[in-house]
Amino acid sequence: RIGFGRKRSSLRDIVLCVDQSGSMAPSVVYAGVFSAVLASLPSVNTRMVVFDTAIVDLSDKLADPVDVLFGTPLGGGTDINQALAYCQSLIRQPHDTILVLISDLCEGGNAREMLKRVGTLVAAGVQTISLLALSDEGAPMFDQNHAAAFAALGVPAFACTPDLFPDLMAAAIQRQDITRWAAT
Repeated sequence: RIGFGRKRSSLRDIVLCVDQSGSMAPSVVYAGVFSAVLASLPSVNTRMVVFDTAIVDLSDKLADPVDVLFGTPLGGGTDINQALAYCQSLIRQPHDTILVLISDLCEGGNAREMLKRVGTLVAAGVQTISLLALSDEGAPMFDQNHAAAFAALGVPAFACTPDLFPDLMAAAIQRQDITRWAAT
Protein backbone atom coordinates (compact mmCIF):
# COMPACT_ATOMS: atom_id res chain seq x y z
CA ARG A 1 0.00 0.00 0.00
CA ILE A 2 1.32 3.41 -0.90
CA GLY A 3 0.37 5.99 1.71
CA PHE A 4 2.12 9.15 2.74
CA GLY A 5 5.32 7.17 3.09
CA ARG A 6 5.59 6.99 6.88
CA LYS A 7 3.40 4.06 7.95
CA ARG A 8 2.75 1.41 5.34
CA SER A 9 0.35 -0.53 7.57
CA SER A 10 -2.09 2.35 8.04
CA LEU A 11 -5.74 1.83 7.25
CA ARG A 12 -6.63 5.47 6.71
CA ASP A 13 -4.76 8.66 5.91
CA ILE A 14 -5.79 11.73 7.90
CA VAL A 15 -4.95 15.28 6.87
CA LEU A 16 -5.73 18.01 9.39
CA CYS A 17 -5.80 21.39 7.62
CA VAL A 18 -5.92 24.02 10.35
CA ASP A 19 -6.62 27.73 9.98
CA GLN A 20 -4.13 29.49 12.26
CA SER A 21 -5.49 33.01 11.86
CA GLY A 22 -5.96 34.83 15.16
CA SER A 23 -9.65 33.97 15.50
CA MET A 24 -8.84 30.25 15.47
CA ALA A 25 -6.34 30.17 18.40
CA PRO A 26 -8.16 27.62 20.63
CA SER A 27 -8.76 25.34 17.63
CA VAL A 28 -5.06 25.42 16.71
CA VAL A 29 -4.04 24.34 20.22
CA TYR A 30 -6.51 21.46 20.36
CA ALA A 31 -5.76 20.38 16.78
CA GLY A 32 -2.05 20.29 17.60
CA VAL A 33 -2.58 18.01 20.57
CA PHE A 34 -5.02 15.74 18.74
CA SER A 35 -2.81 15.49 15.66
CA ALA A 36 0.07 14.28 17.83
CA VAL A 37 -2.22 11.66 19.38
CA LEU A 38 -3.49 10.55 15.96
CA ALA A 39 0.07 10.33 14.67
CA SER A 40 0.87 7.83 17.42
CA LEU A 41 -1.84 5.40 16.25
CA PRO A 42 -0.56 2.61 14.00
CA SER A 43 -3.85 2.35 12.09
CA VAL A 44 -3.72 5.88 10.66
CA ASN A 45 -1.17 8.04 8.89
CA THR A 46 -1.56 11.64 10.04
CA ARG A 47 -0.49 14.90 8.45
CA MET A 48 -1.00 18.37 9.92
CA VAL A 49 -0.96 21.49 7.81
CA VAL A 50 -1.52 24.94 9.32
CA PHE A 51 -2.23 28.06 7.32
CA ASP A 52 -3.15 31.69 7.26
CA THR A 53 -1.95 33.35 4.05
CA ALA A 54 1.08 31.03 4.20
CA ILE A 55 1.19 27.25 4.64
CA VAL A 56 3.31 25.28 7.10
CA ASP A 57 3.38 21.47 7.03
CA LEU A 58 4.00 20.34 10.61
CA SER A 59 3.72 16.62 9.86
CA ASP A 60 7.36 15.95 10.74
CA LYS A 61 6.81 17.49 14.20
CA LEU A 62 3.83 15.33 15.24
CA ALA A 63 5.89 13.12 17.54
CA ASP A 64 5.99 16.00 20.04
CA PRO A 65 2.88 18.13 20.72
CA VAL A 66 5.10 20.91 22.11
CA ASP A 67 6.95 21.13 18.78
CA VAL A 68 3.60 21.30 17.00
CA LEU A 69 2.31 24.08 19.23
CA PHE A 70 5.49 26.13 18.90
CA GLY A 71 5.43 25.51 15.16
CA THR A 72 2.10 27.30 14.78
CA PRO A 73 2.68 31.04 15.11
CA LEU A 74 -0.74 32.64 15.05
CA GLY A 75 -1.16 35.06 12.21
CA GLY A 76 -3.73 37.00 10.30
CA GLY A 77 -5.42 36.54 7.01
CA THR A 78 -6.82 33.34 5.56
CA ASP A 79 -6.31 31.58 2.24
CA ILE A 80 -8.28 28.35 2.53
CA ASN A 81 -8.12 27.58 -1.18
CA GLN A 82 -4.32 27.70 -1.18
CA ALA A 83 -4.18 25.45 1.90
CA LEU A 84 -6.61 22.95 0.38
CA ALA A 85 -4.52 22.90 -2.80
CA TYR A 86 -1.47 21.95 -0.75
CA CYS A 87 -3.41 19.26 1.15
CA GLN A 88 -4.79 17.94 -2.14
CA SER A 89 -1.21 17.47 -3.34
CA LEU A 90 -0.56 15.19 -0.34
CA ILE A 91 -3.42 12.81 -1.10
CA ARG A 92 -2.39 9.56 -2.77
CA GLN A 93 -5.41 7.38 -2.07
CA PRO A 94 -8.54 9.54 -2.00
CA HIS A 95 -10.93 6.77 -0.91
CA ASP A 96 -8.74 6.07 2.12
CA THR A 97 -8.25 9.71 3.10
CA ILE A 98 -10.02 11.84 5.69
CA LEU A 99 -9.46 15.57 5.25
CA VAL A 100 -10.49 17.66 8.25
CA LEU A 101 -10.55 21.39 7.55
CA ILE A 102 -10.65 23.36 10.79
CA SER A 103 -11.61 26.91 9.85
CA ASP A 104 -14.28 29.55 10.30
CA LEU A 105 -14.50 29.48 6.47
CA CYS A 106 -13.88 33.22 6.21
CA GLU A 107 -11.94 32.94 2.95
CA GLY A 108 -9.56 35.77 2.19
CA GLY A 109 -8.43 34.13 -1.04
CA ASN A 110 -10.45 32.89 -3.99
CA ALA A 111 -13.79 31.65 -2.61
CA ARG A 112 -15.02 30.33 -5.96
CA GLU A 113 -11.86 28.24 -6.41
CA MET A 114 -12.09 27.07 -2.78
CA LEU A 115 -15.59 25.68 -3.37
CA LYS A 116 -14.54 24.16 -6.68
CA ARG A 117 -11.57 22.47 -4.97
CA VAL A 118 -13.79 21.08 -2.20
CA GLY A 119 -16.11 19.67 -4.85
CA THR A 120 -13.14 18.06 -6.60
CA LEU A 121 -11.95 16.47 -3.35
CA VAL A 122 -15.40 15.07 -2.62
CA ALA A 123 -15.83 13.79 -6.19
CA ALA A 124 -12.46 12.02 -5.91
CA GLY A 125 -13.71 10.16 -2.83
CA VAL A 126 -11.94 12.08 -0.08
CA GLN A 127 -13.98 12.02 3.12
CA THR A 128 -14.05 15.75 3.84
CA ILE A 129 -15.17 17.32 7.10
CA SER A 130 -15.27 21.02 7.96
CA LEU A 131 -14.99 21.92 11.63
CA LEU A 132 -15.95 25.54 12.18
CA ALA A 133 -14.21 25.43 15.55
CA LEU A 134 -12.55 22.91 17.82
CA SER A 135 -13.11 24.57 21.17
CA ASP A 136 -15.17 24.64 24.35
CA GLU A 137 -16.54 28.07 23.56
CA GLY A 138 -19.80 27.05 21.91
CA ALA A 139 -21.13 28.41 18.64
CA PRO A 140 -18.32 30.09 16.68
CA MET A 141 -18.47 33.02 14.30
CA PHE A 142 -18.18 31.61 10.77
CA ASP A 143 -19.07 32.33 7.17
CA GLN A 144 -22.59 30.91 6.93
CA ASN A 145 -22.69 31.09 3.12
CA HIS A 146 -19.55 29.00 2.77
CA ALA A 147 -20.78 26.53 5.39
CA ALA A 148 -24.02 26.12 3.45
CA ALA A 149 -22.08 25.69 0.18
CA PHE A 150 -19.88 23.04 1.81
CA ALA A 151 -22.99 21.22 3.06
CA ALA A 152 -24.48 21.33 -0.45
CA LEU A 153 -21.28 19.64 -1.68
CA GLY A 154 -21.72 16.87 0.90
CA VAL A 155 -19.21 18.26 3.40
CA PRO A 156 -20.64 18.60 6.89
CA ALA A 157 -19.70 21.91 8.52
CA PHE A 158 -20.15 22.14 12.28
CA ALA A 159 -18.34 23.04 15.49
CA CYS A 160 -16.93 20.32 17.73
CA THR A 161 -15.82 20.36 21.34
CA PRO A 162 -12.48 18.76 22.21
CA ASP A 163 -14.16 16.03 24.25
CA LEU A 164 -16.13 14.89 21.16
CA PHE A 165 -13.26 15.09 18.66
CA PRO A 166 -11.99 11.53 19.36
CA ASP A 167 -15.53 10.20 18.76
CA LEU A 168 -15.74 12.21 15.54
CA MET A 169 -12.47 10.79 14.28
CA ALA A 170 -13.49 7.25 15.27
CA ALA A 171 -16.73 7.70 13.31
CA ALA A 172 -14.82 9.05 10.30
CA ILE A 173 -12.30 6.21 10.38
CA GLN A 174 -15.20 3.73 10.52
CA ARG A 175 -16.74 5.53 7.52
CA GLN A 176 -19.91 6.46 9.37
CA ASP A 177 -22.22 9.19 8.08
CA ILE A 178 -20.65 12.28 9.66
CA THR A 179 -23.66 14.49 8.98
CA ARG A 180 -25.81 12.07 10.95
CA TRP A 181 -23.12 11.81 13.66
CA ALA A 182 -23.02 15.61 13.99
CA ALA A 183 -26.80 15.80 14.23
CA THR A 184 -26.79 13.53 17.26
